[in-house]
Amino acid sequence: VQLVESGGGMVQAGGSLRVSCVASGTIFSINTMAWYRQAPGKQRVLVARITSGDDTNYADSVKGRFTISRDNAKNTVYLQMNSLKPEDTAVYYCAARRDYESSFRYWGQGTQVTVSS
Repeated sequence: VQLVESGGGMVQAGGSLRVSCVASGTIFSINTMAWYRQAPGKQRVLVARITSGDDTNYADSVKGRFTISRDNAKNTVYLQMNSLKPEDTAVYYCAARRDYESSFRYWGQGTQVTVSS
């Protein structure tokens, strides 16, 4: 299974950015997909998650600002990020697992998102 992220970059506070993750080597539609992020000197944390049935959940810090979605026809999961804050600056990682599995075992290489104040 290969996950490839894209769409990171630099944006000013209050701006928007969308990151994408294309999956290959798996039956995408039966996977739970997620976005994690890791800021410098901090642990990697869950940002948002979407199941094969499109159930979603979000970290409290991004609720109301970020939206996770998926396009099974394109084997792609998206993270739309609005009202970005400097504290959203991090490397964002895509992750995948089967719905019935408890942990994510497939990871992308990460994409940098930098929010300037």
